Amino acid sequence: MTRVNAKVFRDAWGVPHLRAGDPLALAYLQGRNAAADRAWQIELERRRFLGTSAAFLGPEALGWDVFARQARLDDTAQRCYQNLDDNTREWISAYVAGVNHGLPGGAQRAPEFAATGLTLQEWEPWAPVGIWLAVHVLFAGFPTKLWREHVAHHLGDAAIDLFNSEGPRTAGSNGWLISGDRTATGTPIVAGDPHRYIESPGVYQQLRLACPEYDVVGLAVPGIPGMAHFGHTGGVAWAITNAMADYQDLFNEQLRRTGSGSESGVEALGPDGWQRATRHTEMVEVAGAEPAEIEVIETDRGPVIIGGPGQSQAISLRYPPRVTGRIGFETLPALLKATTVADVDAAFDPWMEPVNVVMAADTSGGLLHRTAGVVPRRHPDNWLRVVPAWEADHQWQGWHDPMPRAEVDGVAVMANARELAEPLGVDFAAPFRSRRIRQLLDERSDWTVAEMPSIHSDTWLGSAELILDLLAGLEELSPEATALREQLLAWDRRMDAASNVACSYAAVRKALIRRLAEHPGLAVLDEDVDSSELFLPWLDTLTHTSFALENLLTTDLLPDLNVTWLVKEALEEVASRKPRGPWGDTHHLAPLHALGGPVFAAGEENFELTLSGDHHCVMSTSSLPGLTDVCIRASAARFAWDLGDRSASQWIVPLGASGVLGDPHHHDQLPLWLRGELASIEIDWDKLTAEDDTFEQVVGGFGTVRVVPVEPQRDLDLIQGWVSAERARFWGMADQSRDEVLGIYEFLDSLPTHHVYLVHLDDHPVALLQTYDPQADPVGEVYDVRAGDIGSHLLIAPGDWRRGFTEDLLGVLGSFLLNHLGHPRLVAEPDARNDKAVARLKRTGFTLGPQVAIAQHDGSTKQAQLGFMTREVFNRFMARE
Repeated sequence: MTRVNAKVFRDAWGVPHLRAGDPLALAYLQGRNAAADRAWQIELERRRFLGTSAAFLGPEALGWDVFARQARLDDTAQRCYQNLDDNTREWISAYVAGVNHGLPGGAQRAPEFAATGLTLQEWEPWAPVGIWLAVHVLFAGFPTKLWREHVAHHLGDAAIDLFNSEGPRTAGSNGWLISGDRTATGTPIVAGDPHRYIESPGVYQQLRLACPEYDVVGLAVPGIPGMAHFGHTGGVAWAITNAMADYQDLFNEQLRRTGSGSESGVEALGPDGWQRATRHTEMVEVAGAEPAEIEVIETDRGPVIIGGPGQSQAISLRYPPRVTGRIGFETLPALLKATTVADVDAAFDPWMEPVNVVMAADTSGGLLHRTAGVVPRRHPDNWLRVVPAWEADHQWQGWHDPMPRAEVDGVAVMANARELAEPLGVDFAAPFRSRRIRQLLDERSDWTVAEMPSIHSDTWLGSAELILDLLAGLEELSPEATALREQLLAWDRRMDAASNVACSYAAVRKALIRRLAEHPGLAVLDEDVDSSELFLPWLDTLTHTSFALENLLTTDLLPDLNVTWLVKEALEEVASRKPRGPWGDTHHLAPLHALGGPVFAAGEENFELTLSGDHHCVMSTSSLPGLTDVCIRASAARFAWDLGDRSASQWIVPLGASGVLGDPHHHDQLPLWLRGELASIEIDWDKLTAEDDTFEQVVGGFGTVRVVPVEPQRDLDLIQGWVSAERARFWGMADQSRDEVLGIYEFLDSLPTHHVYLVHLDDHPVALLQTYDPQADPVGEVYDVRAGDIGSHLLIAPGDWRRGFTEDLLGVLGSFLLNHLGHPRLVAEPDARNDKAVARLKRTGFTLGPQVAIAQHDGSTKQAQLGFMTREVFNRFMARE
């Protein structure tokens, strides 16, 4: 049987293509790669679900940490992890093991760790589940219910839907499926672009996962195994968008304290009277400030996330994973194995949160368009506002079943509009993007993947009609305003970066939004804002005015609002200024970074980040129209899956494959992304480059040492001669045949946890170095493994070596393992009878541990002497030398 070596390959864009011998080895390799390429990103997300990010980010992160603790994200993740089936837990655990092994090395490359003083911790087995919850807990937009309560308080219940207009919204993702009878190849195309805040590093990682069971290209979420959202297995491809479903509720709680001292507690009033709530306190560490003590309370509805006993309000959050103890991660490994639409359909059945619209197509012409997730059945008021916890009518009454699905007739489009998911929510995106995509697709029936960017990058602004109609009806304008109006009315409605008229339109819109927000009928909403800092963005009047512009311009709920006059004032204001430059002068990308880090490293050549598009264009590049033209939300990736020829598929991300500032692949895709172009996907392994683990160091008075990965077939004669020699008796391979030795080293080459190297001195092979992750080795069962530990075996080749040879060689190998690869601690475990090896440990600065019995693969037991060398001790030892 031919073994598959566990290896990372890269294409010209630095995109990792991972290959291993089985799904568990591949999951480990994916975790290790995520740690190498995205160490800061994934560790930050882990600290966020734990509610410990303020400990290194400072007071600005405290609000989130308090919410994460009070919402019980960590505890919920543990429950969901434990309720997974054994195989899925094992698969996730393999991924986490890879992260733990690779994170120390990845952290060495990421400057954010040094900047914040962040030190690493071992990942919990459920960390990917926790990261998923933290990333998506706000996806259903439950804070909008706080806004509606605020509106009702100031403007009355009749106004509760005033800002719920399906007008400009920050949510937005596009997806479309073209059946084979509408394509040039006769096979389907699945394409789209998820819209999120554009972060650095990016929220999606281009990736390939290959093993004998499957070979998948797609977009992974760093910190999460598999490819939950977008993938192409060769036989079937899938994509999702946010369904905009409402599946989280806020309950107004009545709380009272009971007892005192150790007997103190909290009770909550529910439909059946007063019932005991769980309660404890936690301390949140804050960099540069005193720690904050918080109270964590959970009622029968859910955890209390706002207020508490004796405060003006107490509001609990009820969300499906907390209620059910399930997250649906069984979907993730099932998707990787899918070969048909039916497989994808079945894979999404256990999915929980967030609720998504799914599209899929396969090579046999199978098509899928469905929703996936769970939505509770409950009182209509629950969908809109905070509801009383003590009223039975507002309790959950099971789940919405069946979830909506639809047949695909030629094309299907998903763009967060109500359409398929209408029974599941109340807040949907305006239909402009959805209508425009369908209009473009219906123009022809011979589409190819190469033409998908023409849809991705379409800049026609359908929402401009209302304002332009209002401008057309204005009278008694100044000459300057008249001239500007004529330009706007003649405009092609394309928000192109080079368009001056597009910039003028945006300026008029901004001036109008500001006037609306400042109108006395709406300005009252800026008063009495009672909320934690975390939820303040959802309670901002200007933001909601910009989102609901169309509704506010046509509502009859504000009788004192003279829309014509406000539009005229906005036009005159813009016309009185000097002429506007191109839209791209003010509409440019500003990626978000937790530390405000730059896109370009010092000394790098940079370029303009000008953008076309707008929030209602298919090329949805969202700003906050009433405040700024700067874009912080756009396509977090774009893709086009070709079901006829996977190698013709294409993709792009806003920055690049690497999350490390200064890396050649940190932002090399950005120029293409800014222009709306896609990059090709290379799937020919022979055209990919294997990651080079070769290491070289010149040592004065000793020579040039090179560490080179072993190729078992190439190096077999050399290895066989060394391991069968008398001096290698403690390796236990003296009786192995040539084929048996080959089998052993091919097996090691297939493991992502074990590596074998030949060590050369001035081009002469002088030693065999074997390394391993103690988590995946019997050694790990006899001592307390730390994240990032690296174990090693060293066999010195026969030869007449000068005095000090071994010490010099070990110095280079220590630099390779501890400094170059970045492992924090080296573990050695020579046979306790090997006096020379044990003496060498003492002589070279190792701290000896206990003697231990280590199980061997042949069933025997080895009595070994443990030795440990940390990076800090090694570097001090070498400095003395």
